[in-house]
Amino acid sequence: MSTDSAAGRIAALRLWPALALLAALWALKILPRVVAEPSLPVYMIVFFGPVACALLVVVWWLAGSRATGREKLVGAGGLVLIFLATLAVAHPTMRGFPTLSALLPWAVTGFVVGLTAAGWLKKVPRTAVALAAAALALGFWTLVRIDGVWGDLEAERAWRWEPTAEERYLAERTSTARGTSVIGEVAEAEWPGFRGPARDGVVLGSTLAEDWDARPPRELWRIPVGPGWSSFAVAGRRLYTQEQRGDLEAVVAYDAETGAELWAHEVPSRFFEAMGGVGPRATPTVVGGMLFTLGAEGLLHRLDAVTGEVVWQADLREDAGREPPMWGFASSPLVVGELVIVYAGGEADRGVLAYGIADGRIRWGAPAGGHSYSSPQLSRLAGELSVAQVSDAGVVLLDPVDGSVVWRHEWQHESYRVLQPLVLGGSTVLMSSDFSGTRRLDLRRTSEGLVAEERWTSMAMKPGFNDYVAHDGFLYGFDPNILACVDLDTGVRRWKGGRYGNGQLLLLPEGDQLLVLTERGDVVLLRTHPERLEELTRIEVLDAKTWNHPVLVGDRLYVRNAEEAVAMVMPLGLGDG
Repeated sequence: MSTDSAAGRIAALRLWPALALLAALWALKILPRVVAEPSLPVYMIVFFGPVACALLVVVWWLAGSRATGREKLVGAGGLVLIFLATLAVAHPTMRGFPTLSALLPWAVTGFVVGLTAAGWLKKVPRTAVALAAAALALGFWTLVRIDGVWGDLEAERAWRWEPTAEERYLAERTSTARGTSVIGEVAEAEWPGFRGPARDGVVLGSTLAEDWDARPPRELWRIPVGPGWSSFAVAGRRLYTQEQRGDLEAVVAYDAETGAELWAHEVPSRFFEAMGGVGPRATPTVVGGMLFTLGAEGLLHRLDAVTGEVVWQADLREDAGREPPMWGFASSPLVVGELVIVYAGGEADRGVLAYGIADGRIRWGAPAGGHSYSSPQLSRLAGELSVAQVSDAGVVLLDPVDGSVVWRHEWQHESYRVLQPLVLGGSTVLMSSDFSGTRRLDLRRTSEGLVAEERWTSMAMKPGFNDYVAHDGFLYGFDPNILACVDLDTGVRRWKGGRYGNGQLLLLPEGDQLLVLTERGDVVLLRTHPERLEELTRIEVLDAKTWNHPVLVGDRLYVRNAEEAVAMVMPLGLGDG
């Protein structure tokens, strides 16, 4: 029997269902780029939809393609083997999160394209062509790595043989930069930790000049740093931050005037996940010569702020009985009196933990949901000082002395919560989460304790991990990666339009100004205008993904990302020096 006659009896494939599934698959891939305001269902569809379409292509091949039984077994088995082989040789960052969302759709796309192309080839088995095309499509993914994702979940890809920013930093590091400055005792902290003195992103006493062409900011220094999403704590001439250095997690003190490294405390620890990348997430807290830090894998330290020597160490994994959450421990320590308080997310009364600053022993624990990337915040509500903590369960107020629950508001959220609770006027709390919007709660004291009224819940502001600020009755922040203004009285959006990515911002209330650090590393000055976006001026400062919060002390702006840190001397407004 001739090959031609045998091939003639092989039925033509029914390709249209597979081609329709591929069209749906790639339409879902680009959906976030065409939807003005992607919601949680949209993102879930974008993640799971292409995978589902790819699996349906496999079902089509086995049940509705008209392929022979042998072709079906060879094709399906070959796809599985090619997929597993790709995973075996792919860069480690390509395993886990990217696998289903990227590799499987490409594999079936190559397979179907190969089957379609085989229709024009003669005397070549169509299954072999399809498998070769699938192998070619997946071959690309063995050549790249993922260096995390942007705020819109778009992957940062690089050739796997290119050195990472961390590898370049480690290769260029020399000991000559260390100890080149001599500074005396630690000054009182102007910026004691995460988002400033009140953890609200408000900068008091500074107004910036608004024409940076006439009076441009001046770069004071620029240095490479290890990866991490920590911001700075500032005490006089000392800057404190956290970064990754190979297999060591480091707390580093820098000279604020020169950028020289004063000391580094390094411990064996390396946290990595494909979306956020490697490195610590929290920001150090400096109080009275004491420095408190929390690493991404849960190591809590009290260090001497002058020398970096360890006073004590605790481990949240042991104390809370849990492993690091998906994106690592991210709670910036809060110091209240003789206690340092962090969010741990353990079960029962291990959600929030308070340690004695003198000896590092646990003083109390309190329930606060199962996961959060927000930090505890000292607040005065209804005349009472309490620690506010946001989590997946809602928000809770705790007595800072013994951890007893003063008040809680349940608002379950299956996704992550990152933002700090925003306390206004001693009686109002705002809390937010991605895709669920922002809620305003008004508290009042009764004979039975604190009672909260839900003033409004608005989808006009849906920040994921970008904190907002309030000024003159309006809320300014990101929704989710476009700047917006919302009326605090009604929750109604007034405008939306600043495309600064998933950046961060500071409020300069005396000058009615917002200082935005964009996701791409630009610094932008805006007017706090409730009727329209009013951008005043901007400069390029950093040139890579920037999720770290900026710090402004006087005329000094300190910014960093996972690759470098920069100090700028900013032009002040009239009357500010």
